[in-house]
Amino acid sequence: MKCILCKQYSLKLICKSCQNSFLEPKLSERTLADGFKIYSFYHYHEIEDLLTTKHTHIGSAIYTILAQLAFKRFANAFSFINPVYAIAIDDHVKNGYSHTAVLTKALKSKDIVPLFASLRAQNNITYSGRSLEYRLQNPRRFSYSYKSDIDAILVDDIVTSTMTINEAKNTLLKNAVNPLFALTLADAREE
Repeated sequence: MKCILCKQYSLKLICKSCQNSFLEPKLSERTLADGFKIYSFYHYHEIEDLLTTKHTHIGSAIYTILAQLAFKRFANAFSFINPVYAIAIDDHVKNGYSHTAVLTKALKSKDIVPLFASLRAQNNITYSGRSLEYRLQNPRRFSYSYKSDIDAILVDDIVTSTMTINEAKNTLLKNAVNPLFALTLADAREE
């Protein structure tokens, strides 16, 4: 097969050379009004073509590579005094896999326990390409179904308006869960 970036022959969809040259994560931070932090590994425009594969047959493989490059490295460097639970935001399976579950799975480490199917939207609304007004009028209505009194990291692929992460964070708070921060692959904020 060929690397989808450089078109050279490779055993992976993205060769090691391109992973090292073009996909080195650079952590950026966005802070919500209440002080809650969202950390992203890439700017959206840097990996836009890779992010849009989530709706295709190669999406799972691409997201796995990105998860290993960013989330796995983060997990290996992260330490905390008690176990922290990584909670995938709305990890419904679409196109044969869940992109947020792939990212969350990569966070498994001695201090991070991945949680799946615990924070789900109660509607089928898709925000992709939708206006802020649409997002405001159609909240996700998350429901949480795991234990309380835990520390958590929220996991999503892209942060745009911050509405999804804020709503997810507030749902956890209502369920006596302490969200420490959120991790996303990419921040769509314009620089």
